[in-house]
Amino acid sequence: MSEESYVWGTGRRKCAIAQAKLFPGKGEIMVNDKPYEEAFPRIEHRHAIEHPLQVTNTMGKFRVIVKVNGGGRSGQAGAIRHGIARALAKENELFKPMLRKEGLLTRDPRIKERKKYGLKRARKAPQYTKR
Repeated sequence: MSEESYVWGTGRRKCAIAQAKLFPGKGEIMVNDKPYEEAFPRIEHRHAIEHPLQVTNTMGKFRVIVKVNGGGRSGQAGAIRHGIARALAKENELFKPMLRKEGLLTRDPRIKERKKYGLKRARKAPQYTKR
């Protein structure tokens, strides 16, 4: 891979969509033009973002640039994880079984359930009164 070339992957989780680009480089992760430590203060989110790189033992070998929008912090972290995993699988086919075994290539289909009429939320009913 030359310096200009990159591999990319799109990740989705809840309402968040992330586009991750992997460049050969020294291992910095940028999220929306900020370091990922600044964008995600919680340690759980940082571990989720690093997980695909740790599984494939490529931490510090790629410069990762991510654009993410929609959803909240947790959904965005999951979307970034999914996007990086897809890009790694595209970059090297040998990574695919490792990432698949960890469940990083599978899209999490869970989304918010819609509100139903007659109810206060998706499933919460108003209080029942007998008399």
